[in-house]
Amino acid sequence: MLEKKGSIFSVREDLKVFDCTIRDGGLVNNYHFTDEFVKAHYEMCVAAGIDYMEIGKNVSPTIMSEEEYGCWNFCKEKDIRRVIGDNNTALKIAVMADVGRTLKEEIPPKDESVVDMIRVATYIHQLPEAIDLIEDFHAKGYETTCNIMAISKSFDDELDEVLAQVGKSSVDVIYIADSFGSFYPEQINKLTGKYLEVAKASGKQVGIHAHNNLQLAYANTLEAMIYGTSFLDVTVSGLGRGAGNCPMELLVGFLKNPKYKLTPVLKFIEEFIVPLEKELDWGYSVPYMITGKLNEHPRPAMKARDEGDTQYVKFYNKLTEEYS
Repeated sequence: MLEKKGSIFSVREDLKVFDCTIRDGGLVNNYHFTDEFVKAHYEMCVAAGIDYMEIGKNVSPTIMSEEEYGCWNFCKEKDIRRVIGDNNTALKIAVMADVGRTLKEEIPPKDESVVDMIRVATYIHQLPEAIDLIEDFHAKGYETTCNIMAISKSFDDELDEVLAQVGKSSVDVIYIADSFGSFYPEQINKLTGKYLEVAKASGKQVGIHAHNNLQLAYANTLEAMIYGTSFLDVTVSGLGRGAGNCPMELLVGFLKNPKYKLTPVLKFIEEFIVPLEKELDWGYSVPYMITGKLNEHPRPAMKARDEGDTQYVKFYNKLTEEYS
């Protein structure tokens, strides 16, 4: 039986609010955020007391086209420094490394970079490569996480074995990733217990990255937090792939730690997100709900949204036939 960690009125020093707006939001517009947008977002994170800002991915330009994708898909040192300088603030900067798209030889030592943390995103079958990246980044001086994706498609024994291997690595944080936005709080509760057991035994922490297909990203984040998860992923206004993520403004408004400030977040939404909503499509919708309910990747829903398809019964029947 899991015990609650603290109360809703307590301040927990282990909690870290982790912003993914540019990285997860970049999946909506192929990382074509302007320098003005990213700089304003960075300044908002500093003013709001956010602990980490994930400024993008460090995909190798030899693997994905720099003509098709914006610079935040590659996060070259010169581009990051152009916007945030040397980052002489309490905010830590993170990037994400996708297994198979990030080349470790292109990643400089930590003392040559303004980046503090590298998060390694991996599917279960890629785990050996993920651990190889983690060990390399750790040896170079970075904080690291392991974000194991699509765990809703795994079997219990398989996930147990994966967690055991990750627990033996040098990684700092192990992430519960609800890739398809298909988990309910009861399931997140059980996963939190499973991940914490491994993390505590190996001196690591646990994080959660939730998607909002079933409008449960916020609820699932709180559930994981209440029972001991420390790293809490958010994006401003839920900006992220498909149905988006746990909204920063909801979590910052909930936490009782006075270091977190809501006003800078609201100001950024007012000035930058409201105009962006007229250009980009993200957030809860019926097609995303259906893929979440069916525990499937949101690709079909993204296609339906792009095409303006509102034949929801036909969409649902088609998917249930395909996945039955």
